[in-house]
Amino acid sequence: MDKSDVTLERMRTFVRVAERGSLSAVARELRVGQSTVTRHLRELEEAVGVPLLSRTTRRVTMTDEGSRYYARSVEILRLVEQAGDEVRGTRGAPAGTVRVSCTAAFGVLHVSRLIFAFQDRYPDIGVDLSLTDERVDLVREGVDIALRLGPLTDSSMRLKALGQSRRLLVAAPGYLAQRGRPAVPRDLTGHEGIRMSNVAGSDTLVLQGPDGSHHAVPFGGRLRVDHGLAAREALVAGRGIAPAHRWLVGDLLAAGRLEVVLPHYSLPPVPLSMLIVPERAGIARVRLLVDFLADEIGSVPGVEQARR
Repeated sequence: MDKSDVTLERMRTFVRVAERGSLSAVARELRVGQSTVTRHLRELEEAVGVPLLSRTTRRVTMTDEGSRYYARSVEILRLVEQAGDEVRGTRGAPAGTVRVSCTAAFGVLHVSRLIFAFQDRYPDIGVDLSLTDERVDLVREGVDIALRLGPLTDSSMRLKALGQSRRLLVAAPGYLAQRGRPAVPRDLTGHEGIRMSNVAGSDTLVLQGPDGSHHAVPFGGRLRVDHGLAAREALVAGRGIAPAHRWLVGDLLAAGRLEVVLPHYSLPPVPLSMLIVPERAGIARVRLLVDFLADEIGSVPGVEQARR
């Protein structure tokens, strides 16, 4: 085998195995047999003349030579993809697939319709929308863009601030009729709280009063959930009081199925951001979706769009 046997297909397989650390995971992702992935790697290593990966029974890791080859491979594959975009751009038809990760409830209730509108505008662009409240590794999972609520610490990604998500303290009218309507923050003591188990500090509520004063109130309860839609159902069922994003409960408030608790007090808004894999940011279809979401995110109820 010689250098002419270094094909883009084998290089792509190597890059994804290096990122995911698993041959079987890449085989499922590429929809091929694991033997095909193994063959691609063997043929590539034979072509370059050095081992690129170290295999154990639990994980696949890169050798020193593999790490250097990986960095160059990512750059080469990005240039190949951009070249294809430029050629397709001459006939005005961006194509290909963009992989998006999004907070689950936010994606179900609002981002999905934005994706539909984007695809109506760009019918040749496919979108793989993955909904999860887990902070996934974008590169490892092959994601191009992630929409995230809350503070972010991943400095390796390109971050685009989309705005702030407003929150309200809400409960069902039936629950409040039975347990009483709090008039001031300290009245929350003894009420049933519906808390998010995957949100740090959910055992304390910080409220700002009409005079600008801040109130930190212990917030307990028998129910904790890890999904926004489960919290929404619990609220409607009268299981307690919860802080909720306006986009999560706006329709229920309008229908009278929920009402605002302590309406003269406010909860801190939550940052809404977009993470973009730097190596993917220059791809035309990715750039189009990034710009579209940044433009349209203000149509989501309760999202105060960032100034551009």
